[in-house]
Amino acid sequence: MRTLIRDVRLFDGERTTAQTDIVIDGDRIGTPDGRADVVVDGARKTLLPGLIDAHTHTFDGNLAQALTFGVTTELDMFCLPGNLARQRALAAERDDVADLRSSGVLATAPSGHPSQLMAALGDASGFGDAVGAFDTVANADQAKEFVAARVADGADYLKVVVDDGSVHGLDLPVLAPDVVAALVEAAHGAGLAVIAHAISAAEVEVALDAGVDGLAHVWADAESHDLAARVAAQGVFVISTLVYFEVISQQGAADHAAPDSGANAVRVARTLHQAGVPLLAGTDATPFSPLHGESLHRELVLLTEAGLSNEEALAAATSAPARHFGLDDRGRIAPGLRADLVLVDGDPTRDITATGSIVDVWRRGIRQTPK
Repeated sequence: MRTLIRDVRLFDGERTTAQTDIVIDGDRIGTPDGRADVVVDGARKTLLPGLIDAHTHTFDGNLAQALTFGVTTELDMFCLPGNLARQRALAAERDDVADLRSSGVLATAPSGHPSQLMAALGDASGFGDAVGAFDTVANADQAKEFVAARVADGADYLKVVVDDGSVHGLDLPVLAPDVVAALVEAAHGAGLAVIAHAISAAEVEVALDAGVDGLAHVWADAESHDLAARVAAQGVFVISTLVYFEVISQQGAADHAAPDSGANAVRVARTLHQAGVPLLAGTDATPFSPLHGESLHRELVLLTEAGLSNEEALAAATSAPARHFGLDDRGRIAPGLRADLVLVDGDPTRDITATGSIVDVWRRGIRQTPK
């Protein structure tokens, strides 16, 4: 079936066209030729590539929730094998849920982050095999075996945790620098990019020394222009997760833990942007907070507060994560690319909050009008 979206403002993932026609031909972007089975009026609306959340944690129901907010792809950063198999099957079989890529099981020290969170989730009901025991890495000699297991699980990239808990007032076991380096070497040897969870400046230094490809968060303890310059020089991308730090700052105001991390994170994101570091929009969404789908729209607002233009923020949630995670078929709107699209009322290139005014969502060319 051919759908014509007529007279629409277009943000194609990189730049804006004031008025144009876009054709959906099957599951791809087509070329206008006058033929259409369905015509959608795009006047006073903006068409965007399907949004990509570059940092989530996916449980049952989250992929459907994400799609209702225009998030057509989630990049999961920790998923146990049984849960991952279930979510992958869902994303492959259905178009009313977001697509999924995942690191599978992350690499952390025995009893290291997020073991403390998984233990707490294990006491909650309704999560089944989504939580529980998982492989850890005690020393550098175990790195190759750990990475091989992730490859066997079908991981799309490797996530490595460098977090001693201090930012959150905890004292947790953490991977030694030589173990981080061994994991990066093994992952690169297996063809996997490496994303490091590191949320203090000192932890980021360890990750950079090891040669990681990306950071799963901005750091949140102290602004450092020198460190931002090093991130830029090494060609490392950073997933923002500003809304995550905003949430824990709000919690910290009540329990006196990390109350300044939200403001610090925005300042660090500004410094990274000024240094020329690619920022990717991600939320660290969970079933609790930040929420899947909805929180990405808040992330875009926070990115503009960190100094990104509206178009740069939109690119951070579309073309930038697609490029850095090798998703060559999405993140932009051009003939031949996958028809993952979001139609919104208004003009988010002028008012970033307009991304939340969703009119229609297409996933693989299938229209999923919000209920």
